[in-house]
Formats: sequence, C-alpha cells, structure tokens
Amino acid sequence: MITRRSAATLIAGTALGAAFGLPTIAEADDKVIVIGINLPITGADAAGAKRIMNGALLGISQANDANAIPGYTLKPLILNDATATAGQYDPAQAATNARKFVSNPKVLAAIGPEMSGSAKAMTPILSEADLPIITPSATNPDLTNPEFAAQYIPGGKPVFFRTVTTDAFQGPNMANYYAETLGLKDVYILDDSGAYGVGLADAFEKRCPAKGIKVLGRDRLDPTASDYTAVLTKIKSLGASSLYYGGVTGAGVKVVKESYSILPKIVKGGGDGLYDPDITQGAGFPACEGWYCTNASPHKTEDPAVSAWIASYTSTYNEAPDDYAITAYDGVLVILAAIKKVVATGATPTREAIRAAIASSSTDTLQGTVSFDQYGDIKQRVVSVFQIVHNPAYPPDDVNHQFKYIGVAPQS
Repeated sequence: MITRRSAATLIAGTALGAAFGLPTIAEADDKVIVIGINLPITGADAAGAKRIMNGALLGISQANDANAIPGYTLKPLILNDATATAGQYDPAQAATNARKFVSNPKVLAAIGPEMSGSAKAMTPILSEADLPIITPSATNPDLTNPEFAAQYIPGGKPVFFRTVTTDAFQGPNMANYYAETLGLKDVYILDDSGAYGVGLADAFEKRCPAKGIKVLGRDRLDPTASDYTAVLTKIKSLGASSLYYGGVTGAGVKVVKESYSILPKIVKGGGDGLYDPDITQGAGFPACEGWYCTNASPHKTEDPAVSAWIASYTSTYNEAPDDYAITAYDGVLVILAAIKKVVATGATPTREAIRAAIASSSTDTLQGTVSFDQYGDIKQRVVSVFQIVHNPAYPPDDVNHQFKYIGVAPQS
C-alpha cells in the first residue's frame, strides 16, 4: 500500500514534482534508475492518461517498497505530451519529450505513450539511443511493421514494445463482431485524422467486405471543428444501420453527443479511443448509452485473480483502474524483470542491456504471461468488447461500472 509519504517521495522524482513544491531527481544520486513516463495528462484524454500513469506509478512504488532490485532505487520522470494548442496529445511535444528522456543518462526505459501519433514521433528518437519504451495503449500497426523499420527503428533494433495488441486485430475483430454478433449489413465510417484513428478505421474498413458489410462512405473529421452536424446528417440521409468511429475523445465526445439526436437508433461503435471515462463523463448520459467499443487487451478489472491489486490501486488513487492501467502496470513489471535479469549477471544496467532483456523476456503479469515477437508486439491477440450501459449507482467516469463487458471479439 502506498502511503501519503511514499506517494510524495514518488512524485518528487517526476517532472511534475515542481507543481507540488517538491524537489526533483538529484542527478548525482547513486544507484538510481529512472523510468520515463510520457502521457497526455492534460486536455481531452487526461482522464484515461492519468489512470495509465497511476498504473505505472503503482508498479514503481511497489517495486521500491519490496526492494525488488537490491541496491537500486527506481524513480519516475513524468512528461506531458499534451499541449494547450492541440487540446490533446501533440506529436511535436512527444518528440521533445523523447529527446529529454534520451538526454538524461539515468533514464534507462520508459512507459508510454498513450497515443499512436505520439509513438510515431518518439520511436525514431528513442531508437537512435537504444532506449526501450513499452506502450500500454498505442495500437497503430505501422510502428512495429518491418516495412516501416527504416522510419521507426533507424537504430536497427526494436525499442518499441506493447502490452496490448494492435489495430491489425482490433479493427478487423470489431468488424467480425458487427457482422457475426450484431448481424449488421452496412456501416458508415468516421475517423479523427490522427495516426491511431486513421489506422484503426482503415483496418476495420478493410475487413468489412469479407464479412458482407457494405461501407456506405467514410469521412475524416477535424478534431478542432465545433460540430459534425453536416456529416452526421449525411449519414442519416443514407439510411445507414451502423456507424463506426476510429479516433480518440477529442472528436469522439462531439460525435457521441451529436449522433444521439441525429442518429438515435442506429448501432454505434468504435475502438479503445472510446473506452475512456472522458466519453461517459464528457458526452454524458443518455448520449453515450449503447455505444460499443473495444479494448486491445484481455479484460481483467473484473477478474477475481487481480482483486487485491484493484483494491490497492483504488485505495491509493481514490478511483477505479481500467484495463489500460493494468497494461501500464504490466509494462513496469516487464521492465523490472529485464533490469533484474541484467543485474543478476553482475553487469551495470544500461539501455541496450535492458532493451535486449525486454525483447527476449517472458514475464508473468496481471494479464498473464507477456512475451514479444521479433518486432516488439505482444504475442497474445485478445480484443475485448464493451457496451456503455448506464449504472446510476456509480459516477459517470467509473469505467468498470459504466462500460459493460460483452466478451472477446471474434478473431479473424
């Protein structure tokens, strides 16, 4: 359990510590290993990002409390990749943050980012420095596709690892669910112009013809636009039976709100960009009621096997975790196992040694055994399906009670 005192010590090692009047990491500290954390902790996606952050922080804190790596202390360095100009994550800021991680010799591994657009900006920079990063939520397939290796891993070795599967499975598996479970015959597709949203919508759209789903059209949304009435009215005029949205909450909240009045009766769904408390709180009920969404990992927050961890997280942060808080925690477990492996050889931990240990690792985590293929992708391919069903007994941002777990999406 994290006490207020230990939590304060934890925050003191972050870039945000100054905001709390706390000291930052002393660079001269011996035997300090810094784990970077890069997330959009302000703006449109802040609620989900903070749950991810807290999952990672809990892993670091518990490791220190247990003296998991004798002789070493772990400290986080938290950087925000959201900007006021973007109103959400900003790839340019993510690139700046990657350079800050690289320039700090004590940063030997990192957790994040949340968004694929940020990952695309960060990964080439981290690759040149052999600095490994584990994302709990960025799902764009290009990042680990060998066809784009020159672009994203110029250093030649994988540094970008995931504790979630990719949109090469999330998109097609949801198309399978639309066809096989919901019996839908047509769909209109929207995306939010971001790397994640476009890639997810592409993967969903590509699978539709094979499942007998007619794509009536597709539009790309500007997240900064004030409303999407025109495109939603067009979808209504086509008589579409379903809508699929690829994107995050910046545009997603407006799509959910406005489609409630313009398209009240059609089936509506999207990816893990909608599995976020910003949707249920920002769009509100009844607007978000009935929406389907996926998560690119096994659903674990209702698993009795992790109930003790759920209780620890909830008591520490005064809110319930979601599944990506778990995948963030699992990412820390993978990093810890890699550091232990290096230390056990008598060697001093380095970025390259930890990167190599992660690449070859097989780690027991909350979601099960995590291991990676040669490109850095997790070997499990589970995509979970949820439906937003209002439970008035709990706050609207309680993902465990407002998102009803349906089951695993049919795999392609």
